[in-house]
Amino acid sequence: MFDPSKPMITLTDKAADRVKSLVEGAPEDGILGLRVGVKTVGCNGLSYFVEYAKERRKFEDVVESKGVKLFVDPTSVMFIVGSEMDWEESAMASRFTFTNPNETARCGCGESFTVAEGTAE
Repeated sequence: MFDPSKPMITLTDKAADRVKSLVEGAPEDGILGLRVGVKTVGCNGLSYFVEYAKERRKFEDVVESKGVKLFVDPTSVMFIVGSEMDWEESAMASRFTFTNPNETARCGCGESFTVAEGTAE
């Protein structure tokens, strides 16, 4: 169950550094932070998204941590609450990753996941 005294999403130091770098080097002015959420795609149903945020949308939560802002899509909260966002770099890929206690399954390629009913309370 979600503990309201804890942030709905946390960032590792590497993730915070990458968010800071992306916001500072954004292709347009007025970027406040990054928006995170989930969308329906993939073989397991849900996939994370990360995009630039120019404004706070209605009902969005804002997580301020380590000098950066994450805007959490309100329709995604129940799927990502309690997650940790990290940044990984390898010879083959660079990307944000999520450790999500609500996930009950993940596809073989790692691009989509499932949250069983009743687990994200």
